[in-house]
Amino acid sequence: MSYSIAFLGPKATFTDLAVSRLFPDDAKIPMATIPECMDAVVDGQADLAVVPIENALEGSVNITLDYLVHEVNLPISGEIITPIQQHFMVHPDNDIPSFVPDVIYSHSHAIAQCHKFLHKELRGIPCENTTSTAAAAQLVMEQPGKKIAAIANELAAAEYGLAITRPNIHDFSHNHTKFVVLSKSDIQYENCLATRRGDKTTLMVMLPADHSGALHQVLSAFAWRKLNLSKIESRPMKTGLGNYFFIIDLEMKMDEVLIPGAISELEALGCNVTLLGSYPSFMVEKSVDIAEIHSKMM
Repeated sequence: MSYSIAFLGPKATFTDLAVSRLFPDDAKIPMATIPECMDAVVDGQADLAVVPIENALEGSVNITLDYLVHEVNLPISGEIITPIQQHFMVHPDNDIPSFVPDVIYSHSHAIAQCHKFLHKELRGIPCENTTSTAAAAQLVMEQPGKKIAAIANELAAAEYGLAITRPNIHDFSHNHTKFVVLSKSDIQYENCLATRRGDKTTLMVMLPADHSGALHQVLSAFAWRKLNLSKIESRPMKTGLGNYFFIIDLEMKMDEVLIPGAISELEALGCNVTLLGSYPSFMVEKSVDIAEIHSKMM
C-alpha cells in the first residue's frame, strides 16, 4: 500500500530522514510547520503525518503535544527513534579556515543541542531560529554573499550543496529524537528500514478536582497491574493556572484486560482518560546511508 506523507520540511530535515526509514518508497509532502503537517491529514491532503515529539536532550516538542491534544483528533499510529547528528556548515564559497559567520541559523532545538560548541568556539555570534534545520541550510545556500552559517544534518548539506566545516557539534553523542506517525486509519509498515523494538500505548489522563494523593492513585492503577510506564509528563490544560493533563506511555500493546482495567479504575476515580494510540515502535540502530537516501530524493 502506498501513502502520501506530510512532514516538517523542506527536504532534508531530520523528519525527512525518519520518513525515509519508515516509508522509503512513498510520496512525501513537505510542510512549513508541525501544525500544518497535522492539518494536512485532517483536511485529506495527506494519508499520514510524521512529526517530532521528543528529543533526548531538549525533552518534549511542546507544539506537537499541545496541537495533538487541543486542536486535532489524530491517533498515534507508530513511532520511530532516530540518532541525531548536528553539523556546522557554510556555503562552499566560504569554506576557508579563517571564515567566521556574522549569524548562525538553525532550528531552536538544534541550537540548544549544540550549546557547548557555540559557547566555546563561536561565543558572541548571534543565532537565529528557522522553522527547521533544513530551512537554515537552504537559507545559507540561497545567500552565498552573506557571512552566515547553518547547523543541520548531513543530508541537508548534500541536498543544498553546503560544506560541512565542523562535523558532530552536538553536546552529547547519545542525542536521539522520537517521531510519531499520525493517521486517521491503521498504517502498514511493509517496507520499513528500521528495527521494530516492540509496541506502546499512549494515554491522556485528566485528574479530577485537585485533592491530596490524586496522582498517587493514578500511578497505583498501573503499578499493581505491573504495567511498565516509560514516560509520564504533565502539560497545562490552558484553562487556568494549575490545571494540567498527563501524557502516559505504556510499554505494551493495548490488550483486553490489563490496560482496559487500569482505564476503568481511573475513570472510577473521576479521571478523564483518552487513548491517544496503541502502535508499533521502531528504532534506527545506526546512522543512515546519506548517499542512498539522497539519490532517492533526486
